[in-house]
Amino acid sequence: MRTRKLLSICASLAILIGLTPGISAGQVLKGAPAAAQYKYSTPMPPGVASPDKVKTRFGTLNFVDGSPDTASTQKIYDNLDYQRAVQAYMLGIPAVNQLGGLNAIASVGPVNKTVPIWEQLVDSRTVELTANDNTPYTWFWIDLRKGPLVIEVPPRVLGVINDMWYYYVADLGFTGADKGQGGKYLLLPPGYKGEAPKGYTVVRPKTFNSVVIWRSFLVDGDPKPGVDMVKKRTRIYPLDQAANPPQVTFVDMSTKPFNMVNPADYRFWEMLNQVVQNEPTDSVDATTLGFWASIGIQKGKPFAPDARMKKILTEAAAAGDATARALAFRSRDPNAYYFDNRKWKYAFLGGYKFEYQPGVANIDARTMFFFAATGVTPAMDTQVVGEGSTYPWTAQDASGNPLEGGKNYKLTLPPNVPVKNFWSVIVYSDQTRSMVQTDQRFPSVSSQKKDLQVNADGSVDVYFGPKAPAGKESNWIQTIPGQSWFTLLRLYGPLQPWFNKSWRPGDIELQP
Repeated sequence: MRTRKLLSICASLAILIGLTPGISAGQVLKGAPAAAQYKYSTPMPPGVASPDKVKTRFGTLNFVDGSPDTASTQKIYDNLDYQRAVQAYMLGIPAVNQLGGLNAIASVGPVNKTVPIWEQLVDSRTVELTANDNTPYTWFWIDLRKGPLVIEVPPRVLGVINDMWYYYVADLGFTGADKGQGGKYLLLPPGYKGEAPKGYTVVRPKTFNSVVIWRSFLVDGDPKPGVDMVKKRTRIYPLDQAANPPQVTFVDMSTKPFNMVNPADYRFWEMLNQVVQNEPTDSVDATTLGFWASIGIQKGKPFAPDARMKKILTEAAAAGDATARALAFRSRDPNAYYFDNRKWKYAFLGGYKFEYQPGVANIDARTMFFFAATGVTPAMDTQVVGEGSTYPWTAQDASGNPLEGGKNYKLTLPPNVPVKNFWSVIVYSDQTRSMVQTDQRFPSVSSQKKDLQVNADGSVDVYFGPKAPAGKESNWIQTIPGQSWFTLLRLYGPLQPWFNKSWRPGDIELQP
């Protein structure tokens, strides 16, 4: 009786933890022994022993009584290294994205002392992931390896700090602690044990390098008042120089050809290694570090792949880039779309943390975002009416086909676009994920345009194609035959009709 009761309890526990009778990892063995000539031989359940041959997508593997032969072993390890490298690439996209921007901006002047600013807005000559031409950018890097730094943030800006892995650190300006009034932020390096003085908003990035981005705003269509305030009130200095802060050097990047997008070839791995060597290991999770270590990138050790591994890494970089492009432009996730009857997709799938649920990372969503974009903050994934911004985007027409630069399209925005501030539509190249480079300096249509044409019912039609429809030039964005493109619909200060989905943008319709 006691045995039966125990078996009954075990069966109940198996059901509770999801084990199905007959499929459990361990079971009572019944039947003829596998090798009857041996005293302690037992039956062998199916699926435990390896067959002599196994067909896989990377070839047929031969086994000698459960152990792969020499040739099969090489195939197995080549495949393992390749699989690990592709996943390592996906996990490394945010960091290499960051380093691409850091290297570019550091070429303008010393970090901690130089502040690039786009005084006349970002135009298509700046190759940067989905930058916008609506507001002037200020974009600089800070390096905390020599100790705490103070950033004096000017009034009336909207900004963010992200660390080297592209994790959110803090908001600045309107959504930050200063609430748009301007303020002093003290950034403490990883491991800093000193006491922070009063009078500062204290920020503790987990990495030594962090990017600081903010935007000022147009005043009656003019960027100058906001830019002047940024240049007058911005300071960056070591904490021990707070009594006599040095001036920073502003560099106007408007109209200058400039690239901030990282390469996707073998150089990707060298850049990833640079980040791993420079940043604390406890600033990123152990599994991610394990993927990178498995392909030879490990802090404190040289990255020196042999010819075999370099070939695998080169192929994996190409496959990783291809996979990121599929995730971005050909998503298979039905949850990626805002509406069940539209092609508009979320920029932040799973929120600004990119999660399936709290604590469960959506790796595909994070890969997609940092392949195509920069900067992450809760304010960019707002759920508060009238606050922050939202970024629906699409690379497809109404029929689900890719958007082609040689064809003509129309997007209709229904009346009463639900924004507190303004909206814009900008066109980007699938290749560079940056503004499409045409005869238009600013490849966009926006509610800020003084010559925007609005239909009698309050709706707005936006046109795309190689040539403008007659009389619609102010509502037209030029595209290039033979080149694919995508677009972002930015809503600044989205209102309730956006959140309850009672207002929906039209799909992009192919025109005759």
